[in-house]
Amino acid sequence: MRWPDHVIWWHAYPLGFVGAVPGEDVPDEAQPEPRLGRLHGWLDHLVELGCNGLALGPVFASETHGYDTVDHYRVDPRLGGEDDLQRLIDEASQKGVRVLLDGVFNHVGRSFPPFADVAAKGDESPHRNWFHADLRTFEGHDRLVTLNHTEPEVAAYVTDVMTHWLERGIDGWRLDAAYAVPPEFWRTVIDRVRARFPEAWFVGEVIHGDYASLVEQTGFDSVTQYELWKAIWSSLNDRNFFELAHALGRHDEMLGTFVPQTFLGNHDVTRIASRLDDERQLAHALVILLTIGGVPSIYAGDEFAFEGVKEEREGGDDAIRPTFPAHPDETPGYGQTHHSLHQELIGLRRRHPWLVHARTTVDTLTNTALSYTVGHGDQRLAVVLNLDDEPAKVDLPDADWTCVAGRADFSEAGVTVPPAGWAVAEP
Repeated sequence: MRWPDHVIWWHAYPLGFVGAVPGEDVPDEAQPEPRLGRLHGWLDHLVELGCNGLALGPVFASETHGYDTVDHYRVDPRLGGEDDLQRLIDEASQKGVRVLLDGVFNHVGRSFPPFADVAAKGDESPHRNWFHADLRTFEGHDRLVTLNHTEPEVAAYVTDVMTHWLERGIDGWRLDAAYAVPPEFWRTVIDRVRARFPEAWFVGEVIHGDYASLVEQTGFDSVTQYELWKAIWSSLNDRNFFELAHALGRHDEMLGTFVPQTFLGNHDVTRIASRLDDERQLAHALVILLTIGGVPSIYAGDEFAFEGVKEEREGGDDAIRPTFPAHPDETPGYGQTHHSLHQELIGLRRRHPWLVHARTTVDTLTNTALSYTVGHGDQRLAVVLNLDDEPAKVDLPDADWTCVAGRADFSEAGVTVPPAGWAVAEP
């Protein structure tokens, strides 16, 4: 198994985490704010949670929110300097924690020097071909200028950026808006980077579409599994496990080609605690995430049941990207039920590392009751879920099942799951 088969990511959005407000004045490059140091105090929390990967949102110099990058070689002065990022990478490595950086290579901010040169000189700029003839922007965002991915110099630039930071000790890249970039561009860049860093891991942000085909075309290791994310919260809210069962079948098909990156939350979506109608179902969602195939990630704060609604307006991401205290034990929800449940279930997954490749077989399916087994080779676990306010009777394959998490009555006659209950069992 390669290292990505063992990683469980803890995903943080650094600018929000350290209290850098998108609209604040960016400090002088020569006197950056060393705020990245705040994340050092959270590395032990990450490890104690059971995670061993730190997935960072944008850390490079940008105009506002990090996704309008102006220099991919320079740390955002609101976070610190390169030495501050290097210290974080080194300390994470010493604790056995992998580091993933967020690469925004579909578009840039208008202050990106090559674009500023084009804006000033037009066709006379040596960087004119880095951008489309119509200087198009990304999805209607006027401040995000789309790169021309047919230009060889752009591919060379992105390759150099990736290798630059891999040389400094990171382990891989999340590729922002990967769905908007021609697959052949990714294939060119990733093949070049892999020639020097064969162990690097690449996950593309893909919202919908033919995930498996895109992986094969681009050379990605993984993509963001938005289909499953939507099915988890939607099936719980609608009390419709048929939707989830269908998504699990689709998920198994993907596992035949690649291992998806699975999640309940990230910096772009409403927090799962705000998305679910019944707070009791936070446990069900987490059980599903941590008992099926995939490379899972925990969005920082979800372990404390943070709430936050994403809104389609300026500043509409602020609620899902809050500032964190300097120390984990100062955080609301620390040490409480949902935090402990994360530790329990991540620990369960750690004891069964084969789950990364596990396939799912549904055994009982009703609107409000679901039982399934997950397996890889001769390894198996069973999961039972009940959304109803009455006990539910479900079936599992014959085995001497022993409950290892949650609560249910396993007997020769079947399994009885308490109201709004769940359980995980070993044969």
